Amino acid sequence: MIEETSAGIVLFRKEDSKILFLLLHYPSGHWDFIKGKMEKGESTRETAIRETKEETGITDITFLENFEEWIKYDFQYQGELIHKKVVFFLAETKTKEVMISHEHLDYSWMDYNTSIEKTTFDNAKTVLTRAQTLLTKTLQL
Repeated sequence: MIEETSAGIVLFRKEDSKILFLLLHYPSGHWDFIKGKMEKGESTRETAIRETKEETGITDITFLENFEEWIKYDFQYQGELIHKKVVFFLAETKTKEVMISHEHLDYSWMDYNTSIEKTTFDNAKTVLTRAQTLLTKTLQL
């Protein structure tokens, strides 16, 4: 079994009094957050920042402290079993325009309820709910 570690960001922005989350549409059909494999010598935060820039063109991100959610899952790739660990951070951007990379089909900024419906995997829904809970406490929404 191959062990892989990735890092990503639950990215949000404020629009009027609403919080909107960024979801990316992956070629396999699912909707999920920004994430990607760590490169040698990178910290998890450095990976998350690099992946955000590569996948969305967004560079103005501000991390919220006290949010680091790990998920684990297994999948098959070219006949190999991969055990994947992914850490998600929570970060805010002021940027609305997204320049998606060749790795994605589309993107959307959505409120929490729409994001929960659109997000494909249960572990992503859990991460999103934890992000929303922290934002509600922190921003007093």
